[in-house]
Amino acid sequence: MNRTRPWIRGMSCVAAVLAVIAAAVTSGAIAQAEPIVQVRYDPHLGAYLTGPNGMTLYTFERDEENVSNCYGTCEQNWPPLLAGKEGAVAPLGLPGKLGTTQRRDGSRHVTYNGRPLYYWVGDSEPGQTSGQGVGGNWYVANVAPTVLAREHPDLGSILVAANGFTLYRFIRDTMGESTCYGSCAQNWPPLLVSHLPSAPEGLPGELGVTQRTNGTLQVTYEGMPLYFWAADQAPGDTTGQGVGDVWFVVNP
Repeated sequence: MNRTRPWIRGMSCVAAVLAVIAAAVTSGAIAQAEPIVQVRYDPHLGAYLTGPNGMTLYTFERDEENVSNCYGTCEQNWPPLLAGKEGAVAPLGLPGKLGTTQRRDGSRHVTYNGRPLYYWVGDSEPGQTSGQGVGGNWYVANVAPTVLAREHPDLGSILVAANGFTLYRFIRDTMGESTCYGSCAQNWPPLLVSHLPSAPEGLPGELGVTQRTNGTLQVTYEGMPLYFWAADQAPGDTTGQGVGDVWFVVNP
């Protein structure tokens, strides 16, 4: 399935991207008492949230905004992430909004961008994501919004990922299909998500996904797949602009 549906070189470069988010989390831990969520990166699912214990957090498609519909047996299998007396403390720099919603027993269920967060009893240690896709309703809680628009002094408004790193397009791609694999994908890692991407309010154009040959979901903008560039070392870098006359930043 290579159709649109409604970060770089090797693992060391992936670690470099993750380090940016980790630094924000660490700074948050210093600036604020005990953030209730952390950020982890998975090479197949992208950046997602974990609890303070490092266990993966999920969202439930049948929930409503700030309302959990998971009780009884569902709640036993998918325990909610509950806020303590400090409330839902977010790590510094986390995109999106942490909050809480009240459950029937009066406990405060932590939400992310209005979506209640849960653990999965099938995960036994940090890093496991065995709840991904269960029943077609449960997905890891990706960091959101997936992309943001930022002003660049020379390039105007450009798209960046949630970690602030610049996103690029490959002119040899076609609508809804990536042609960047092998060494290309090592140099230009695709922006991945576990499910559907989240756009910030007011972003012109449409976000979607295309399925890569290994089954992962790559984010698209107006049908064109989005990528990071291995040589960008920090948020705001745009060293991939014009590489080979085929790679360019994305102007929304």
